[in-house]
Amino acid sequence: MTAENETERSGFSRRAALGGAVAGAAGIAAGGVAGASGSVGVAARKRKTDVVVVGAGLAGLSAARAIEKAGRTVVVLEARDRVGGRTLNEKIGKGEVVEIGGQWVGPGQTHVLDLIDQLGLETFDTYVDGKSIYYRDGTLTEYEGIIPPVSGPVLIEILNVLGDMNAKAAAVPVEAPWTAPQAVEWDSVTLAGYLDDFGLSPEARDVIDLAITSVFAVEPRDTSLLFLALYTAMAGADFNNLINTTDGAQEKRIVGGSQRISLELAKRLGGAVKLSRPVKSIGTSGGRVAVRAGDDTWSAKRVIVTVPPALIGGIRFNPPLPASKAQLDQRFPMGTVIKCMAVYDSPFWRDDGLNGMTTSDTGPVKLTYDNSPPDGDPGVLLGFIEGQDARELLEASEAERKAAVVECFVRYFGSKAESAMTGYVEKSWAADPWSRGCYGGVMPPGAIVGYPGAVRRPAGHIHWAGTETATEWGGYMDGAIQSGQRAAAEVLAKL
Repeated sequence: MTAENETERSGFSRRAALGGAVAGAAGIAAGGVAGASGSVGVAARKRKTDVVVVGAGLAGLSAARAIEKAGRTVVVLEARDRVGGRTLNEKIGKGEVVEIGGQWVGPGQTHVLDLIDQLGLETFDTYVDGKSIYYRDGTLTEYEGIIPPVSGPVLIEILNVLGDMNAKAAAVPVEAPWTAPQAVEWDSVTLAGYLDDFGLSPEARDVIDLAITSVFAVEPRDTSLLFLALYTAMAGADFNNLINTTDGAQEKRIVGGSQRISLELAKRLGGAVKLSRPVKSIGTSGGRVAVRAGDDTWSAKRVIVTVPPALIGGIRFNPPLPASKAQLDQRFPMGTVIKCMAVYDSPFWRDDGLNGMTTSDTGPVKLTYDNSPPDGDPGVLLGFIEGQDARELLEASEAERKAAVVECFVRYFGSKAESAMTGYVEKSWAADPWSRGCYGGVMPPGAIVGYPGAVRRPAGHIHWAGTETATEWGGYMDGAIQSGQRAAAEVLAKL
């Protein structure tokens, strides 16, 4: 069971269904805020600032930091009673934590890596020493290197698909993907339809499907080919950057957990960060913006909203948002993932020459990693339940999910995965009322070309940030930070 602690507890409030209640979100990279109605019959206290930032995740805190550095006043309103958005540390004893939200950083993610350095934090390599496991059709195979032990013909099929994905990504302008030469065509087909045209063998198709689901936490049928191309373009036009550990997006972790970035940023911002302040409404009048949160109203010159598009509709805007923005937000759902970890006195799999990494065709856990602290004490096995597998377990009890996870761990690592387990933690992000999913939002066919530019275009005095609005490493912590810095630059230019 997930244990909460005083400084980093989840703090999830009940979400009202009617009456102007507000949902909000966080950030994987991009924290967010939602709103619920304030106290009835209590006069709102009016406060004044240059800029209000809605959301104390990586996007919001990065934006606030840039604004404050420029000499402007800023207030950050966060619905949760903690900072960090979709990054969250969980204590597991021995003075150690695991990340039950976004956790990895890798080469090319300059925004997050630079910020880590600036804050005096350190990183360490994801554990990859030893053999990985490939499980298919009931057979477990141990192998070395990064390429699963598929046959030559299957490997050629996989490489052909990856090559085609990368070629398409290279043709997509990250700031205006709807202008790509074949944008309409690519945004008219799902990834499932795109892959159907390759006539792949069952094994090659399973490997590619799992790679897609591991990145987006949705099924290939759920998103468009153009969205895949855009996502890959934002990561250097190489899909391998998204799925690899060494030299990829899963290469390193942050000592003390990824939430430390937000905790350190919030510490530097001090009293500017207001927790447990779900935003109810945002209204513009007379050249200023009024942001209502509980019993307080902040009057500002500009506002930056970091709520994921899928949840923006929970905030009441006056005047209403532009129709194109509202319509796009309805077409930007969140992925589905349950992050599960078993804790052990030591990483026993290392003694067997294994690195804890598994790729499997059998769920619900099809991907595993060694998620132990830098010194391997205690040992932690991480398992991801993603896409349809996660959807089917959303209503299950934690005990039922735990049993399913442990069964998978035993399948891959033997009976010790159950008998030696000393603890278990999990996080179902779809059940989190301030995010309603992870890792980020995804676009179905038609959304990108249907509403060009709406995801980032300011609405009057209201600006947008969050990893879903990034143009570099969208969906990741790096994208969240980049989006916050970009939105801050927009605001400062107007101020």
